[in-house]
Amino acid sequence: MRDLQNKTYWIVGASEGLGRALAIQLAEVGAKVIISARNEERLIELSEEIGSSSLVLPMDVTKESSVRSAYRKLPRTLDGFIYVSGVYWHMSASSWDREKAEEMVDVNLVGAMRCLAHLVPKFMKQGSGHIVLTGSIAGYRGLPGSVGYCASKAGLMSLAETLKIDLSKSNIDVQLLNPGYIKTRLTDKNPYKKIYVMTPEEAAQFSVMHMRSNRFQSSFPRIFSIISKIIKNFPDWLYFKIFS
Repeated sequence: MRDLQNKTYWIVGASEGLGRALAIQLAEVGAKVIISARNEERLIELSEEIGSSSLVLPMDVTKESSVRSAYRKLPRTLDGFIYVSGVYWHMSASSWDREKAEEMVDVNLVGAMRCLAHLVPKFMKQGSGHIVLTGSIAGYRGLPGSVGYCASKAGLMSLAETLKIDLSKSNIDVQLLNPGYIKTRLTDKNPYKKIYVMTPEEAAQFSVMHMRSNRFQSSFPRIFSIISKIIKNFPDWLYFKIFS
């Protein structure tokens, strides 16, 4: 079981939702957290709530210059990196919004790659590291009204698998979190009824428990995850008949 006490984690996407709750819970178990997001005001509020075991590092993951600047301010030794940044809009292919679709992919997937381009060499040089990426149960298969979001999360989940394989002979551990619905400002945008909705605090508990384990992937809540995995394995003809 991984010991998180006195470890330093960089949490990107910490201003709201799961990222915010995760920062608080990691600090409670004795970790030091570096918190990043675009909203500096919210980060300062979070840092004041956590106390001295936190460091505010504002950053915009859609801009390489901002990522590079934040990276240079990181401590010499960093134990782990958690990517929770995400944006979402309910969007059907028949009502395509180019800017929003591209922003979902840019923030949810490409932003992680911008950070990892700096962090993977750092972890390899120091001989250790812990990478935690946040996919989604929505990334299992394409879903109606999810242009941009499903694609971005499926891409991030695939990226995590590739990193796990490529870094398997190093001392860099890679883990993937696949939450279902979390009660946040993002999921509140959904025009349909949601099931098995977790609070950010509940999702953070699942996340910390997974980070302490040696497993690669964790999907939660469990019942919703099981249902989604069954649907994932439906034959194409049945899947498209149901969801079309």
